[in-house]
Amino acid sequence: MTYSTVRFGVYEDLKSRFAVQPTLSNPNPKQAMSTLVAMSSFAGLLGGIAGNPGDVLNVRMQSDASKPPELQKRYKNALSGLVHMIREEGLSSLFRGVGANSARAVLATASQLASYDYFKSICLSSLHMSDTLPTHFCASLAAGFVTTTVCSPVDVIKSRIMSSVGSKQSMLKIIREASRREGLLWMFRGWVPSFIRLGPQTIFTMAFFEQHKKLYRQWKVVSE
Repeated sequence: MTYSTVRFGVYEDLKSRFAVQPTLSNPNPKQAMSTLVAMSSFAGLLGGIAGNPGDVLNVRMQSDASKPPELQKRYKNALSGLVHMIREEGLSSLFRGVGANSARAVLATASQLASYDYFKSICLSSLHMSDTLPTHFCASLAAGFVTTTVCSPVDVIKSRIMSSVGSKQSMLKIIREASRREGLLWMFRGWVPSFIRLGPQTIFTMAFFEQHKKLYRQWKVVSE
């Protein structure tokens, strides 16, 4: 409701605003990959800020049971958790780890949406596939693989920052400590479960989004 709504909405709006106009020599122009990455990165930044409160709450509620009883928060539900966070730690608690979360959102949106558009264009132009569900599946599966790999280091950092209560550690300190204790493989800790989550999520999200755009365009034509 917050993170993905903002990033998808902003990205699609920017694509329409800065669309390359067709010419006689190039009737079907394509936006440059660098342009797609820039637009999706900005959309991801705004989405990361908007979705940070919910993300903090999500991380805390998921990790609560693994903590010692004296450190457990025992939020009854999401709304109760938000109220307790504001009362006990102030409004700033809603934006704990917003730097890492926004960085993750930028990487996730750029690697997911921009790479999806890129892989989709390859399927349509190079592989001569039609703009149907199989094309959306192939492009979104490849985008899910890219997203998981690119976001893995930031996901680890973000989870460690958001799961902490009271202590404040910078991203650089966490990176130094993790590299010293665990080696460089800490960056890909949990890659497989992340892909199990992001792979299907990307496929269903992009397939649904493509159908949504199709229906919206049809409705817009009819209403006009």
